[in-house]
Amino acid sequence: MEAADWASLSDEELLERRISKLGLRLEGTPLEPLIQQVYDELSAKGLAFHPPTHIGDEWFVPIGIPAIFIPFFLVHDRLRALERTMMLEVEGETTEWFMKLMRHEAAHAYSYAYQLQRKKKWQQTFGQTSDEETPSFYRPRPFSRSYVMHLDDWYAQSHPDEDFAETFAIWLTPELDWRKRYAGWKALQKLEYVEELMRELAGKAPMHTPKYRVAEYNFLNVKLKTYYARKRRLYEDTYPDFYDADLRQLFSAPAGPGRINASSYLRRTRRRLLNSVCQWTNEKKFRVNKLLARLIDRCDELELHVLNDDPQQDFRVSSFITTLVMNYLFTGKFKRTK
Repeated sequence: MEAADWASLSDEELLERRISKLGLRLEGTPLEPLIQQVYDELSAKGLAFHPPTHIGDEWFVPIGIPAIFIPFFLVHDRLRALERTMMLEVEGETTEWFMKLMRHEAAHAYSYAYQLQRKKKWQQTFGQTSDEETPSFYRPRPFSRSYVMHLDDWYAQSHPDEDFAETFAIWLTPELDWRKRYAGWKALQKLEYVEELMRELAGKAPMHTPKYRVAEYNFLNVKLKTYYARKRRLYEDTYPDFYDADLRQLFSAPAGPGRINASSYLRRTRRRLLNSVCQWTNEKKFRVNKLLARLIDRCDELELHVLNDDPQQDFRVSSFITTLVMNYLFTGKFKRTK
């Protein structure tokens, strides 16, 4: 089968395909001008290094390698559709989201290309770093003014490398008056340091450009079904147990006329509840959807009912689920998004 023909396959057929055999390329796609836009932004700041960009299984820069990997599913509309079916959302699908992620990853590439983490002032500004990856769990302080706000989930607070990457991304963003935006914040000192550091690097070639084989980092020699099985397992975190007493209080109507099963209500409003909770928590849709599935099953087991026309029910339920998610996120088990 020719590479172009797989786009017409059903989901079941496509999932049997090996990603590395799909013939994916960045050249000639709508992503190419966006990548060039980041390069143009770097050039506008006087920076000479344009990190090589490749297709991978997720957004990342390999440790020690100054190159950016973009997830394969963004390369083709058919793969975006499959990603949405399997994970309910597509990371980096909008131009704004894509550019935010590109600027963030460009920062990591610059860290490795110029060995920035070894600088004493870098360490004094952002903290001691290491070869360890960003931790899977971290405990953010949402109201801290020591960190910039770029990606969701207070990601700058997860690791010194991410603090630098988020600060660099804000500094690089065109038409963003970061001095005004972060006036009075401790984070402003970090932005000013990045400005100072990048002036030093202006026009300079990178000092660290190790040779590497793209295939060793793209992790695409698997079938799509294997990729999504792994990804779903990664995102299927177990939330803290929800209490039966809470559900009985939330769905307290006795069986009878004008009542429906609480599980039927949740199934009917699932999409609306999902969007609402994710908007307020920034949690992955896949995880919240799994939580909703557990709630539905438990309501069935408890045989709970709800008034069919209670105008306040949606608000109460979305508030309850949001509380469950936020309690999970802020009890020392804060899960990263990338």
